[in-house]
Amino acid sequence: MEDRRIEPRLMCAELVELEWRDKSGRLRSEMANLEDLSVFGACIQCENLVRRGTPVVIRYGNGELPAVVRYCFYRDEGYFLGLEFSEGCKWSSEHFQPKHLLDLRTLVRRAAQRPPQVN
Repeated sequence: MEDRRIEPRLMCAELVELEWRDKSGRLRSEMANLEDLSVFGACIQCENLVRRGTPVVIRYGNGELPAVVRYCFYRDEGYFLGLEFSEGCKWSSEHFQPKHLLDLRTLVRRAAQRPPQVN
């Protein structure tokens, strides 16, 4: 799958609540794992199929991020949903900071700064 994000992804692990309406209009909700996050979107893992194009809401603490499902596929033990935040909505660490957040660019910079090891 091609990565078309303009902003870098931050890897994370955080439980959030996912809320959406199924095709019959019934309100659905489940706990999901936030896998990665960027300014304009996120990837979550959940137990239920949520169809592409479905509006969803990610709820965390006292806040929420409205989004639309851009992709959904099953892998290993759950569904992975690619979410694009709704127009006018952006993630900011000022409003929501997952407890486990990792910027892979930092790891790459650190590795590049290490002196080479001689065996």
